[in-house]
Amino acid sequence: MSLSHPDIVPRSHCAPATCIRIVAVAVLAAGAAGAPLAATYKWIDDQGVVHYTDKLPPEAINKGNVQLDKYGVPIKRTEPALSPEQRKKIAEEEARAQQLAKDRELVDRRDRALLATYTMESEIDLARRRALSTIEQQVQSSTAYSAQLTKRKADVVQRKATLGDKPVPPALERELANIDAELARQDELLTAKQKEIVVVNTRYDVDKKRWRELRAATEAQMRGAAAPRTGDLPVAPTARQ
Repeated sequence: MSLSHPDIVPRSHCAPATCIRIVAVAVLAAGAAGAPLAATYKWIDDQGVVHYTDKLPPEAINKGNVQLDKYGVPIKRTEPALSPEQRKKIAEEEARAQQLAKDRELVDRRDRALLATYTMESEIDLARRRALSTIEQQVQSSTAYSAQLTKRKADVVQRKATLGDKPVPPALERELANIDAELARQDELLTAKQKEIVVVNTRYDVDKKRWRELRAATEAQMRGAAAPRTGDLPVAPTARQ
C-alpha cells in the first residue's frame, strides 16, 4: 500500500517523515473502525433482561442462549435445560407416538392380510361356517357326553337308594362324586363354547365390514387412476371451413 494517499494528507503540506506518521495513524484508525466484533452470547436472565456477553456467566448456563458471530449474525441456538416435568412429558408424548405408530402398522398389516385372504365376500361366509362347524361339533360331543353322564348318575342314585339303611359302599360314593365333577366340567365347556360362538360371529362380522370398506376404497382408487385426465380426453374433429 502506498503511504502517500492524496485523500489523506497532500504531499506538499508536510514533511516526508511527518506525512508517513500521519498516514500510518490514519490507516490504523480506519482498520480499527472497520474491525468486526468478537463472538457474542445473547441470553435472558430470570427478570427477562436481555444480556450480551462475550462469555456465558455461570447463572446463564442452563437458561438458553443465542451465539452471534463477529458480525452479529446468529450462528447457534442453545435451548434452555428441560425440567424433570418437561422431560417426563416429552418422554410420555414420544411413547404415545410410538404406540400409535405400532397400532397403525398393526391395522395396516391386518388390512393387507384380509385383502390377501379373501377375494370375494362369500369366502368370508364360508370361513365363518367352517369355524362354527368345528365349535358346534365340540358342543354336540359335549352335550352327548353330558347326557351319558346324567344317565349314569341316575343309575348310581338308583343303586344307592336300593341300599336303604345299609352303608353306601365307598366305590359308589366315589363314582357319584366323579360323575358330578365331570358334569360340572362339561357345563363349563358348553358355556365357553357358547361364548366362543359369539366371538367368532363378531370377528367375522368385523372382517366382512372391513373387507367391504377396503374393497370399496381399492375400487374407487382404481377408477380414479383409470379415469382419463382432462388433457388426455380426445378432441372431437371440427368441421372444415
